[in-house]
Formats: sequence, C-alpha cells, structure tokens
Amino acid sequence: MKNLTLTLAFVFLSTFLLGCGGGELAPEQFNGTYLPTPIPAPDFTLDGADGAQVSLSDFANKIVLLYFGYTFCPDVCPTTMADLGRVQRALDNAGEDVQVIMITVDPDRDTPEVMGQYVQHFHPTFVGLSGVQEQIDAIGASYGVYYQKHEGTAATGYLVDHTARVFVIDRDGLYKLSFGFGMSSEDMAKDLRLLLKQ
Repeated sequence: MKNLTLTLAFVFLSTFLLGCGGGELAPEQFNGTYLPTPIPAPDFTLDGADGAQVSLSDFANKIVLLYFGYTFCPDVCPTTMADLGRVQRALDNAGEDVQVIMITVDPDRDTPEVMGQYVQHFHPTFVGLSGVQEQIDAIGASYGVYYQKHEGTAATGYLVDHTARVFVIDRDGLYKLSFGFGMSSEDMAKDLRLLLKQ
C-alpha cells in the first residue's frame, strides 16, 4: 500500500509539474493536462453535509471533477469553484453525468455542514466533504496534493497554501486529465464534452 501511494503521488506530482509547463504531453484536442497512461483514481470515503458517508465510488457512472481547497481561501478556491459552476451550467443536460466534489484541506474549520453550504453557493449539485485530519492527509497524499498552513492576518486567521488543480476522473474511475488554475470554463467544458463522448 505504501509503495502504491508513493507511485501515485509521483505520477500526480509529475502531472502537476507538467501542467505548470503548459501541458506539452496533452493530445492536441484537449486543453487540460492529459495523462498518457490513465491510472485508477484512489477511492475515499468522507463526511457529507447531511451526515452521510460519501465515497468516490458512489459516482462510478459519472465524470468526477475533484478539487482540494478550503472555505477560508481568499481567492484561488472561490475562483476555481465559480469556474466549475460555469462549466456545470454550460454543459446543460450533459452536466447530469458530471459531479464536482470539493474536499477540504482545512478540516479544523471546515465541518461537513460548512463545506456543504460553501459549495452550494456555486452550484446546487456540488458536493463538499470533510473528515478528520488523518483522513484528509491520507487522501491528499494518495492524490499527490500539497497543502501547508501558514500565518495570515488578524482578519483572515491562518491560511493554507495548497495544490490548485482539478483532477478529472472518468466513468471508469480512471484519472486521465487535470485542469490547472486559471484555465477558462469554456476550455474545461470542451474537454468534458470530449470525455462524455468516450
């Protein structure tokens, strides 16, 4: 299990770094960073707003857009979630086959209820998840996600630096694409339409 986690973390980190360089390995038809050899996305189970346990495998027949962030994030998270909300609306009926999930990297402040309320501001179908720190750490590590607390201001409290990338998991549970921060909602929607046709 440890070796698998390290391998997955290496692949995700490599993809993240390639994405920062412009996604040179992505096939021409995709705007996001395409993983040439898709790998199974690690499953997880966390707490939803209604008290129910929610797993990635619950959405096996959908394309999942997985994002790690937190509700106190001053800019990156609300911008990303707003973009994903525009993507969901742009897909119209096809959006029923796409599920956005946001996992907090700040479970001390982001309870399941807080997460549920936060994501609902961006789209009513979005799912926000939380859990205990050990759970979040294990899931974040399995996806190669970086996050680190640091001091903020008296007004903001502490802040959390974190990976600002959306992981795209297809209907077969394979991680094969990711969207970097700042990618337009139009380009994301185009990529998802391509995946929905597969």
